Amino acid sequence: MPLLTQAQRQTPTLPAGALGVDIPLRRLTFPALGTTCEVQYATKDPEQAARFEQAAVAWVEAFEAKYSRFRPDSLISRINAAAGREWVAIDPEMEQMLKLCETLHFMTQGVLDPTALPLIRLWNYKAEKPVIPTAPQIAGARSLVGWAKVQRAAGKIFLPQQGMALDFGGFGKEYAVDVVAQIAVDHGITNVLVDFGHDLRALGAPPGRPAWHIGLEDPAKPGTPSASVALQGSRGIASSGDYLRCFTIEGKRYGHIIDPRTGWPVANGCQQATVIAATCLQAGVLSTTAFVLGVPKGVEFIQSFPGAEGLLHTANARAQTRGFFNYVAAN
Repeated sequence: MPLLTQAQRQTPTLPAGALGVDIPLRRLTFPALGTTCEVQYATKDPEQAARFEQAAVAWVEAFEAKYSRFRPDSLISRINAAAGREWVAIDPEMEQMLKLCETLHFMTQGVLDPTALPLIRLWNYKAEKPVIPTAPQIAGARSLVGWAKVQRAAGKIFLPQQGMALDFGGFGKEYAVDVVAQIAVDHGITNVLVDFGHDLRALGAPPGRPAWHIGLEDPAKPGTPSASVALQGSRGIASSGDYLRCFTIEGKRYGHIIDPRTGWPVANGCQQATVIAATCLQAGVLSTTAFVLGVPKGVEFIQSFPGAEGLLHTANARAQTRGFFNYVAAN
């Protein structure tokens, strides 16, 4: 399921002469992965900058072409089209991605299920006139969902039921953020903020500043920050929420985040979950899982991962892990 992150960044405004050091803050922006991708980074060397930007954009384009379910010629689409019919050959990179799927499914107690696409399609919040699926429709979609159903062998994969489908939307963008951050490091760039649709990875700090400052959106007032956090060193941050991508019928709101274990949109009172962790991938997966689990289980889940901190919003309260306050920036 696509991860909806609501973290609104507060990027530093650094006019000429105000940097404190003779290093410009550069900005790379390009569309990909269904969102706006932005990378801010510091280097004095224009050739180094050009090499990094070319490598970063090329990698993201290749990643999207191979793993996007919206590309009919992608590997994911070919696997989905062959469901119930035949095995599909895969390369070592895809085998590693599938191993990652297995790890994330286990780590999240089944909340993140890469086979949940039939349910996501059923609860189509983008429809002109969204409808609540019937119980038989939900049961039918659920019968096609389950990571344990996927059959794998060396160099190939098979989805045994027609209608089954893989989707890396629950972690793919966050994975890409971390790879682009590593590409920056590989090119000798150690102060960088990678932001793909508000899934972020921060390394180092911006020139002349002690940390990257990230604004956290207020779910009660979308577009308005309720607080900000300061990230330095190497940290990832992501938020999950359903208050923007949803539909309402007879006064009840149905969000886009589906719990594959029930077949229904999450409805536990949680509006937003934000997690800071070692990587963007970990932050995104933990925030989605915590959102599905709600309060207090979501907070307990985040705290079970060393180094991860999180904040959950409900309509009437905020619940956070013990160390989250260490990241909150002073106004």
